Order: sequence, then structure tokens, then C-alpha cells
Amino acid sequence: MRFIVSTSILLKQLQAINGASSSSTVLPILENFLFEIKDNLLTISATDLQTSMVTSLQIEAKEEGRVAMPSKILIETLKTLPDQPVAFSVDTTTLAIEISAGDGKYRLSGENADDFPKIPNIENVSTVKLESGVLAEAINKTIFAVSNDELRPAMSGVLVELSEQSITFVATDAHKLVRYRRTDVGTEKPLSIILPKKALSLLKSSLPSDGTVVSVNYNNTNAFFEFANILLICRLIDERYPDYEAVIPQVNPNKLTVDRLLFLNTLRRVVIFANKTTHQVRLKISGSELNISAEDLDFSNEAHERLSCQLEGDDMEIGFNAKFLVEMLSNLSSSEVVIEMSTANRAGLLLPAVKEDNEDILMLVMPVMLNNV
Repeated sequence: MRFIVSTSILLKQLQAINGASSSSTVLPILENFLFEIKDNLLTISATDLQTSMVTSLQIEAKEEGRVAMPSKILIETLKTLPDQPVAFSVDTTTLAIEISAGDGKYRLSGENADDFPKIPNIENVSTVKLESGVLAEAINKTIFAVSNDELRPAMSGVLVELSEQSITFVATDAHKLVRYRRTDVGTEKPLSIILPKKALSLLKSSLPSDGTVVSVNYNNTNAFFEFANILLICRLIDERYPDYEAVIPQVNPNKLTVDRLLFLNTLRRVVIFANKTTHQVRLKISGSELNISAEDLDFSNEAHERLSCQLEGDDMEIGFNAKFLVEMLSNLSSSEVVIEMSTANRAGLLLPAVKEDNEDILMLVMPVMLNNV
């Protein structure tokens, strides 16, 4: 088995799918890329059993064949080579691999391709097409709220609800929740799936920013994302997602409107003086004035800042984890945000003051109980 390929093109493809491989001590084969050649097309696969990525490129090849090559040494070698043609020769009997580049020759050992896990096929799927920018926006707006709690596997991914009129992405860790809905995409067959966080992180870093159309295929066990010359496959989380609509308060008479960037930067300063465990800040709203304060009694640290705002409703005082507010405000893009509240012990809702076309986003944050001194 012998083929020739450009170092820069091969390196770019390997780096695009490398995140799906695994440094597994139990299954060392997962530390390899699977190289397959057929009809002058080189297909390269990487997997950790849960998430797989496949890429392909046209090459010059005299023979067909399959071999698993160690991913780490391959990427490190290609990184140090200049952009030039590189020739790979594989002895299909001993699985010895020889790489020839310029005046250099490098030898390494391959693995039997038959030991590489089988990549799932696209079968019995439903399809929805999304623009790469829309998908990237949905991932960015929700992935930060995904739970890291292994005891709640359903919440360790993003819920995607497909309906005829919209597609909705939901993430929560029980302290904060994000619901991001697009009304310009729909599907004939309503369905809910839960996509794992790792697959979404890989997708986010791989998606092109030029408005490429991503074909999303899904069945009962896997989701397949196809774009450019990359295929990402992930196993769906087979759990029941909590009823998130039930925790979103419907009646919120107190509405605070404030400049998003001013509020965000103020919180970043004030939280420095807050308790390092709770990151608690106190919001005291009266009329057109918002007082933000934090204190750490253990070190006698405290901070107070004042912002102008607009309030519809009653004056109130409420506590929040500033880290959560900072994350949420960083992931909103409107110049002003509205915080809807009812009482100091009920969740607050963050919404953009002006909605984007075809986009509906809601962020929920649970309050922190204040010690009134």
C-alpha cells in the first residue's frame, strides 16, 4: 500500500478529526487513525467509541488497502515538516510504515485495521439541514450550561427538539438553564434527541464560518453531521430529559432593563470581592438605580457599584451567583438585557431587550439566598 499526499493538506485533515481519538489504556487501537484507500480516495477515521470523525481527500495511490496509524507521532511529525509531497509505504504483512519526505525517511509501526472499531453507517435516518452559522450559534449559546454531573447523564448533553415550525436547543445544570429556539428551521417528523457535550465541542471547533450547509441525519442511536469533507458521528444520550418548561416561571411582574456590557463589566469587578465559594452578589433595585454589591466576610473584602437602569414593578433585593450571570451575559449579543423576576427566592430570567429575527433565547438562573444583615 503506497500513496503520496501534501504534508499541509494531510495535517489539516488530521487535526480536524484528532479530537475524536482517545488516549485509551484499555483499547490502545483508539490512539490510532484508520487510513483506508479506495479509488484514489483516502478516508481517515478517528473514534473514542462514543464520537467518531471521518474525513476524506483525493490522493495519488497505486494500490488500495487499510491500516491503523498512531495519531500522536503522525501529527507531531507532520507539524515539523515543510509543505511538500510526502510518500507513505505500508508493508501489509508486517504493518511497518515508512514515510519519505524530502531527504528524510521515518519508520513506525502500524496496527491491524480490522481491530479498529466499526464506524456506524448512516441508515434509517431522518434529515434536517442547518446553516453552519446557525448551528454554531446554537452550540455557543447552550453548551456552557451543560451539566458535568455524571449522576445525571441526561443533563450532560444538549436537548434538541425538532418540530414542524422550529428547532429548540436546551441545556441545564439545575443552577442555570438556556433555551435557544430557531423559527426558520423545521422538520416533518417531530422528535427529541440529546447530543453529548464532547461531540458538540468538536462540532463547534470544526464548523466552517462561511455559511456551509450542514446535513444533520439522526436515527434512534446516532446523529450524523456532514459538512465540507467531514463527517462527525455521535452516539445519542439515551435518557429522559427533565421537563424544563415546568421550571421556567411564567409570571414575572418585575422587569429590570440594563446595559449588557456595563452590567457584565461591573459584575466582573465586583465578583473579585465576593466569597470564593458562592460568588454571591447582591442586586438591590430601586427605581432607576441598580446597586450591585459583594462581600467576603472571611477576609473583610467588599465592593459596591451603582448602575442606572429601568425597572417595571416593585423595588427588590435578590442574590445571584455572579459567575453564572457573567457566563450568561457573555453569551448574549444584544446591547441591553431584561431580567425578569418575581420574588427573591424564585428564578430570574435573562432575555435580550431586542429579539433577533427567527431567534428566541431565554436564560434562567436560580437565586442565591441572601443573609440580610
